[in-house]
Amino acid sequence: MIFSQLLRERSQSSVKIRSMRLALPATLLAASLLTAAEPGRERAFTFEYKATVKDIPAGTQKLQLWIPAPHDDAYQRIANLHVQTPYPFKISVSDQGNAIVHLEISALKETSVPVTVTFEAARKERIQPTDSIARNTAPPPADLDRWLRPDRLVPIDRRIRRWAQEVVDAAHAKTDLEKARAIYNHVVATVKYDKSGTGWGQGDIYFACDERRGNCTDFHAIFIGYARAMSIPARFAIGFPLPADRGAGKVAGYHCWAEFYASGIGWVPVDASEAAKNPAKREYFFGAHDENRVELSKGRDLLLTPKQQGDPLNYFIYPYAEVDGKAYTSIETSYSFRDLAAVAQR
Repeated sequence: MIFSQLLRERSQSSVKIRSMRLALPATLLAASLLTAAEPGRERAFTFEYKATVKDIPAGTQKLQLWIPAPHDDAYQRIANLHVQTPYPFKISVSDQGNAIVHLEISALKETSVPVTVTFEAARKERIQPTDSIARNTAPPPADLDRWLRPDRLVPIDRRIRRWAQEVVDAAHAKTDLEKARAIYNHVVATVKYDKSGTGWGQGDIYFACDERRGNCTDFHAIFIGYARAMSIPARFAIGFPLPADRGAGKVAGYHCWAEFYASGIGWVPVDASEAAKNPAKREYFFGAHDENRVELSKGRDLLLTPKQQGDPLNYFIYPYAEVDGKAYTSIETSYSFRDLAAVAQR
């Protein structure tokens, strides 16, 4: 697991986490990424994640704060991860494989707790050809069953199975790849990217199916739920989007996407909501994730490390806090990026 050796229990108020891989200079960081996968567009940038727990009640005995941290994979390399706060913290990896910054403060006297996480990232465009059946001879991942299980807001019940079956039957889809493509086409064609009103943004498959609108979590709730209903492993990932134009600026909020597993191919990336917003890229986003993103966590119904007292998190992208064991939501956040000039354009 990434960070398995690096992310030991740190108890300093400000620390730069380093290793031979994570401490690469920006130019070498981007260059190293090019060897990790097939040629494609790449982007290197710094990212700042700021969170301040505010208006902490007098007499608070214990405050806990969890913040997602980025991770390495074949398409994303993280360097110079830096956590700045006046309070002790630890970084660990949860059972689900997500890296987490955690603060636990007892007998807090201050009314606010600031934390800033900064890091450098090199992100590579991920393209998975879907015509490569039987070329991937690697054995299936050991945890595929995990990605067939329902989530709290994405049940795999009789109605979901029936709706999914109707979609794949209408497309005369036979293979897992054909079924996933039929589901993707159905979602992109019938769901509108619309954040008006209420109810959207929770990834509630029944809301999305009934209203046929929402944001990326709603689009991918349908895709993942229908895929799992057809016995196709599918998983959820969430992070932050970057504008395609290089430069610097604020990031308003999160973006999420999905993957499904096809035998003989492997994990196939999809981004149904981006395809719906940009019909010209509908073909592209079945089998691709662009480089204009950074991933922070995977999965839903998440247990943190150490485990929170509240319910599992629907997804983990924003800070989560508890005051004396109860969820606390008075948290101010801001997110920003700056492209690294060495690889700002290719």
